[in-house]
Amino acid sequence: MDPRETRRIVIALAQEAGLPAVGVAPAGPSPHTHYFRRWLEAGYHGQMDYLSRTRELRLNAGSLLPGARSLIVVADPYTPAFDPTAHPTADTRRGRVARYAWGRDYHRVLRRKLQRLADRLHQTIDEPFATRVCVDTAPLIEREAAAAAGLGWIGKNTMLLDRQRGSYTFLGEIVTTLAIAPSTPVTDHCGTCTRCLDACPTGALVAPYRMNARRCIAYLTIEHRAAIDEDLEAKMGNWVFGCDICQEVCPYNRSAPPATEPAYALRGEDGDRACPPLESIVNWNEQDRERHMGGTAQMRATLAMWRRNATIALANLQQTGKKDGAHDGT
Repeated sequence: MDPRETRRIVIALAQEAGLPAVGVAPAGPSPHTHYFRRWLEAGYHGQMDYLSRTRELRLNAGSLLPGARSLIVVADPYTPAFDPTAHPTADTRRGRVARYAWGRDYHRVLRRKLQRLADRLHQTIDEPFATRVCVDTAPLIEREAAAAAGLGWIGKNTMLLDRQRGSYTFLGEIVTTLAIAPSTPVTDHCGTCTRCLDACPTGALVAPYRMNARRCIAYLTIEHRAAIDEDLEAKMGNWVFGCDICQEVCPYNRSAPPATEPAYALRGEDGDRACPPLESIVNWNEQDRERHMGGTAQMRATLAMWRRNATIALANLQQTGKKDGAHDGT
């Protein structure tokens, strides 16, 4: 089959599977090998040792499947239609959770969609080929793959950006032995903007397009298992799982359309998954964690990490309250 016709089929079937944005990239060695190696050598990955252990696999998408020729990449928006964090309540003892973790665990939701797409491809294309579905956990540099597939560019905050969709998107891939015409990459549209670098409270964005994960609030609250440096604690605000600051200030997220996938929406009417009560978390047991966070990506953080994060957030809110009181003359 003509590779261009195959790409047309892929795009049509992806939309049927509920995947609004899809592109294709060659499955081969990364053109940014030196950047990734230098990033690891600088220790910017922190305690995420799996990135170093699988570096060779990550630098060649073709190694994920024998005979791989193409990489089908999708971007599934999770922009919330309603943002409870923009409507503060009288209860100031609440934490903040990154938007991507508000709904059901995206690994399961997106994997089902991608598997549906892979199945439909096998049913539609009358030739033998192999596929492998990947969602986040596979040794693949996803944002680089998405940029190569024309789904956006990697911005100064190291997130994948698109002029229409912004950056609130989940990424997933199908590695395949099919020959598919690649999509055309888009150009960088960050321009002279430095809002993300200026807004990062911990200085994790050490330079445009370069992230030191060891200082990133998302890394500290989700991946870092040990105690957190006191200097960084004071800059974490009330974030208890992830951080959206560098995305919140990005101009391309101001008009991003809301997600159409219901599974990515908040579960429950009280917004606890977005703004959990900190004093309750400090006293959680394992059953409490499972009851509140089960079925979501928030299970990534252990009970000890949740308690640690909540304790830090409470201390920061208390300090903020003292400063506000002093400013008000109280």
